[in-house]
Amino acid sequence: MVGMGKRLAETVPAARRLYDRASQLLGYDLAKLCFEGPAEQLDSTVCSQPAIFVTSLAALEALRAESPEVVLSCEAAAGLSLGEYTAMVFAGVMEFEEGLMVVQQRGAAMQEASDRTPSGMVTILGLERVQVEALCQKARQDDILEIANLLAPDTIVISGTNAACERAAEMALSMGATKVVPLAVAGAFHTRIMHPADQRLAEVLQQVRLRRPRIPVISNVDARPHEDPEEIRQLLIRQVIQPVLWEESMRYLISQGFTQFYEVGPGRVLRGLLKRIDRSVTCHNVSG
Repeated sequence: MVGMGKRLAETVPAARRLYDRASQLLGYDLAKLCFEGPAEQLDSTVCSQPAIFVTSLAALEALRAESPEVVLSCEAAAGLSLGEYTAMVFAGVMEFEEGLMVVQQRGAAMQEASDRTPSGMVTILGLERVQVEALCQKARQDDILEIANLLAPDTIVISGTNAACERAAEMALSMGATKVVPLAVAGAFHTRIMHPADQRLAEVLQQVRLRRPRIPVISNVDARPHEDPEEIRQLLIRQVIQPVLWEESMRYLISQGFTQFYEVGPGRVLRGLLKRIDRSVTCHNVSG
């Protein structure tokens, strides 16, 4: 979204420094791209992943400036898909510069995989997991169509070839879905269509020294925290081609006694999902 992070950079010096440092490392003016566009370039996976990563950390700096006690008392972290890298940097698993380098390469690799196979993602609202699995099996035919994100009890994202996604979108409504929303993404993330990307990501992550997290970070792959750096590395590689278990991740944190959450970064999607998962918990938004 054009304009992301502009307010943060103008009001929080630490946030502005992140954009400046990112621009030096990336070789282009990330701040200008985020604040002014053009939208076509910003929305490309190659640019959107570094943009969202930096904007999320900029929002974290805004929270640190406004409520330092909240940041200091944080006891766990999680991030949806790309957001897991923000969580990893916050938890000290990797430095900002390392995270940005990995995210840049991740975005480029996922864009290349998407270019090889025209594909996309569709959000299905109002159907349970078993119904969406049946939908994928019915609409798949000879194409690829898989569950990509398990976000909330009635919110599931599927990924696959364009033809399979179109068939699934039509069938979902006849199966009782309340809404079907095609996503504006480059390709079928979190499926085997991304296989070339996971191999390239493995090479990039091998160059980065990962550290033990100072607080638990919940993995997208199995909805559990991990301490061993090598195990974390392998999970980040698998994350590109496996479903994001977001609902299960949130339920795990709630089962551990967490009742107060903070969403940092552009948008308010995670806050909305958390309400669908458990209305008894509180989620504050720090928007980028």
